[in-house]
Amino acid sequence: MKLHKIFRIVAAILSLVGAIFLVLIISKGDKAIDAAYLSGGNTSIVDNMSFVAYTIFGLTLLFVIIFVVKNLFTDTGSLKSTLIGLGAFATVIVVAYLFSGGDATEYFDQGVKITEGTSHMVGAGLVTFYILGASAIGSILFTGVKKLIK
Repeated sequence: MKLHKIFRIVAAILSLVGAIFLVLIISKGDKAIDAAYLSGGNTSIVDNMSFVAYTIFGLTLLFVIIFVVKNLFTDTGSLKSTLIGLGAFATVIVVAYLFSGGDATEYFDQGVKITEGTSHMVGAGLVTFYILGASAIGSILFTGVKKLIK
């Protein structure tokens, strides 16, 4: 049996199981499930639906990673462009880390001390987000202007 047929069968089974749990959840009703959750009662229907969703997500993530890695090593051109992209992303992160600063003030979040290093990493994440967001907006504008000129 081909791998494609196996994937289709697994997808059909998971879809059927998900649909059954969805019907059970709808038939039970929101109020009954909320009351069971608040009282610590039986919420296994929702837990089972969550398990199906996590299983589908995990399988999807696994297959994406497998096929991306397989494609990277079979096509050297895409490997080169991927490594260039990863290098550019790493450069943005390093630049963001160098430009961000930590806050020496002690903070506590839910009883956990937030250190200066943690503050520095959060700042680096924010600066990285700003750089990547500005780059995305800039590339969209550049492409739009380039199309208008042509």
